[in-house]
Amino acid sequence: MKKEEYWYWLHNIEGIGNGTIGKLVDYFYQPEELFEADSESLENCGILNQRQKEALLCSREKGLIQENYGKLAQKGIHFTYYGHPDFPEKLKNLEDHPWGLYWKGKLPADEVSVAVVGTRTCTEYGKEMALYFAQTLASAGISIISGLARGIDGYAHKGALLAQGMTYGVLGCGIDQCYPPEHIELYMKIQEKGGILSEYPPGTIARPGLFPMRNRLISGLSDGIFVVEAKERSGSFITVDRGLEQGKLVFALPGRAGDEYSRGCNRLIKMGAELADCPEDLLHHFLLSGRSPACKNRKNKYKLETKEEMVYSQLLLEPKHINELVSDTGMPAAELMNILISLELKGYVRQSVKNYFVRVMV
Repeated sequence: MKKEEYWYWLHNIEGIGNGTIGKLVDYFYQPEELFEADSESLENCGILNQRQKEALLCSREKGLIQENYGKLAQKGIHFTYYGHPDFPEKLKNLEDHPWGLYWKGKLPADEVSVAVVGTRTCTEYGKEMALYFAQTLASAGISIISGLARGIDGYAHKGALLAQGMTYGVLGCGIDQCYPPEHIELYMKIQEKGGILSEYPPGTIARPGLFPMRNRLISGLSDGIFVVEAKERSGSFITVDRGLEQGKLVFALPGRAGDEYSRGCNRLIKMGAELADCPEDLLHHFLLSGRSPACKNRKNKYKLETKEEMVYSQLLLEPKHINELVSDTGMPAAELMNILISLELKGYVRQSVKNYFVRVMV
């Protein structure tokens, strides 16, 4: 068998996880040596319990291993292992680095990247900020790393794609599983402009216990972590904690005092995280001085008329109902609706749900 097939075999033995693989590699040095080890050697190493030992012994079928490894390519799945030239440089220094990685699309190169994370149940404000920051950062050449989850993660990926930038989704399930399933279109598009990664073998179903381990890879692949929205007790803090252990800089978007979805970010800022209320706060840290980011001084190509300017000035990043806008502007509903449609076509306004409008950052 080829070297990568031995690593693939080791990475797919039932009941043997990343930590145990590390101990086996320390003891046997190479998966080839482990593959050839007899029952006595496996017993003497003191690493495996009886069930793991039996699973390992039963898994040593070269023909089946080669057949299953060959099926990866048929499904557009690639596999790499720790020590291979393809293995992402930023993950090599992690104390608990993965021993194997599956990916679709591309693997992150040694490029400037920012992890954009936050709550799954985000507000319209959080959604717009995730889109805006990710789009601006990606326009400047910064890769966006996130977890393809509902809420902030999904909008961060979408923002990067809007800028035609690079983005990578790290999964807490097998690479062949799209979780959540409603992100299947996003899952496919990310592979065109970046990549999907997982340390879990194909077929692994998403479950809560897998996501904390996934989060260390999100922080590990990034040069900094940006938290957009988070409750007081948020899963995003796992990514932040791992990032701090890895020496990464943490940024947080400030929110309104008392707002449920901003408490986590405000607490992070109190604890010393960098306050970021515009993308330039992150660009200043991650781009070389003197480099002119593509996003700087961006302007919409459309010029607003007087009444359009009036309506736009009344809009916020939180949805406003058309009746409220009628009251704010004093315009008839029919005229106001025509102006809102014009603003939407020009890219200044978006209808979040029927008759509720938000401004778009331009």
